[in-house]
Amino acid sequence: MKLTTTNSINGSEPKTQTGTTLRRTCAACYQKVVAQINAAKERIFAESQQAFAAPERLLRLALNEAEAIAWQTTYPHLIFPTLATEKIQAVAAWNANQQSVRRSSPVFAPTAR
Repeated sequence: MKLTTTNSINGSEPKTQTGTTLRRTCAACYQKVVAQINAAKERIFAESQQAFAAPERLLRLALNEAEAIAWQTTYPHLIFPTLATEKIQAVAAWNANQQSVRRSSPVFAPTAR
């Protein structure tokens, strides 16, 4: 037995049509947010690659981590740019520290026995 419910006053519009419209609207909104985050991610990556001497892999990892955290919020497209910038700055600071340690620490060669 197929049960059809309606959501209009005169009963002519099936409820499934409204559900389909809502689903399409939600999917469009989701795609828009994904596009905004991807565009921001690429801009931040390009800027940070020019500004900092950090390896590309570390920058990409920082951006992916920022995106993952942003998606856990209600407004990921608003949170992501700030979070990504903070993560990139942390990577740049860590990389600068590593470079400093490498320059100041003598490299010990293994001794031959």
